[in-house]
Amino acid sequence: MDNTKKVEILRIKGDISNLEEDIVVTEYPFTIFINDMEIVTLLCSPTSLEYLALGFIYSEGLINSLSNVRRITIDEDNGIGYVYLDEMNEFSKKFMGKRTITSGCGKGTVFYNVIDSFKSKKIEKPLTIDIESIKRLVRGFNKKSQLFIDTGGVHSCALCSADDIIIFEEDIGRHNALDKIFGRALAENIDTRDKVILTSGRISSEILIKAAKRQVPIIVSRSAPTSLSVEMAEKLGITLVGFARGEKMNIYTNFPNLNF
Repeated sequence: MDNTKKVEILRIKGDISNLEEDIVVTEYPFTIFINDMEIVTLLCSPTSLEYLALGFIYSEGLINSLSNVRRITIDEDNGIGYVYLDEMNEFSKKFMGKRTITSGCGKGTVFYNVIDSFKSKKIEKPLTIDIESIKRLVRGFNKKSQLFIDTGGVHSCALCSADDIIIFEEDIGRHNALDKIFGRALAENIDTRDKVILTSGRISSEILIKAAKRQVPIIVSRSAPTSLSVEMAEKLGITLVGFARGEKMNIYTNFPNLNF
């Protein structure tokens, strides 16, 4: 399925108006079932759907590891992801049959619960990275986002080493883009504890919690953090960087982890 659709628009520039063809980003309802029970419909971009399903249930605490998953089947035509678990943990049992529709923006974390704080542990091994490396990663990150350049309608997210971008995903929802990252990392057995997350979107507490549960030591955004995400990052030992644009950035927490 295509990420974009063509539409006819009336483009106005000053006193001149013209009928033109433009492209808009595709918004795709994607419903996840666990063991044939419907749990959520995500409004997302129609790419990396298996990673999205896997990352979502992992981020929300419905599975503890990849070994819990027997198989995932994607029905792209009908917008359905079937996830089959060998064994459901107690948390997943509590939410069976609860259905929420979300784009992953605003209050995007569906099962926002005190359990999130239990699974968010303080970073044990801070990652040392220099400022120039962050600038270089951000420049590469910006160049990868062709869909944003074409439509202006998606968020981007990347998992990086100190030297390079390892995984890159885009989605209409910033939470979805991050779940795709973590889903692929889980599927490919990529350790996130010595990595950097880059995101185009606002760093809210939900975004920070997702990263904290995966023990990511550094989060960098082109946008702003919220007050709660700053407070949580400080307590969890996460280095939080916002407004990373060109030669500028703001380091909000744990700046000793960075070399100047």
